[in-house]
Order: sequence, then structure tokens, then C-alpha cells
Amino acid sequence: MPRYIYFCENCEKDFSLFHGISEVQETCTVCESEQIKKMVTKPLHLKKQVKKSTGKLTKKYIEDNREILKNLKKENEKSHD
Repeated sequence: MPRYIYFCENCEKDFSLFHGISEVQETCTVCESEQIKKMVTKPLHLKKQVKKSTGKLTKKYIEDNREILKNLKKENEKSHD
């Protein structure tokens, strides 16, 4: 359900409510006045973030660089022969 923010002209307080798009709030939740206005709000979109654990990142780094290290070792042995 979307969150809506309202402003009451009577008590000059704002309040937020979660309700369906087709529902209408008619009174202030603070003073029960009918002099409320729906405020313009930006929609909130939450993105699900997947975090990798440090162990998995380290393992991937080692695997990616294993071949490079192997080649460097071979080059070093050839240069000393």
C-alpha cells in the first residue's frame, strides 16, 4: 500500500497514512478536522541489494589471480636459469 502525507489546515500538523489508491482520507488523525489536503509526494521505490560476503569476494579474487601468479612464477624461474 502506498503512503500518503496529509496536512491539516486547522491544527497545522502533517500526518502520514498507508492506504489504497482508491481510498480517501476525510479527517485529520490529530484533531479530526475535515480541512485536510493531500501533499504531493515522491513515490518510494526500494531496490533489493544483494551483498556478497567478504569470504566469497576473497575467494573469487584468489581464483581470478591464480593463473596470473602461476605465469609470473614460471617467468621468474626461467629468468634465474
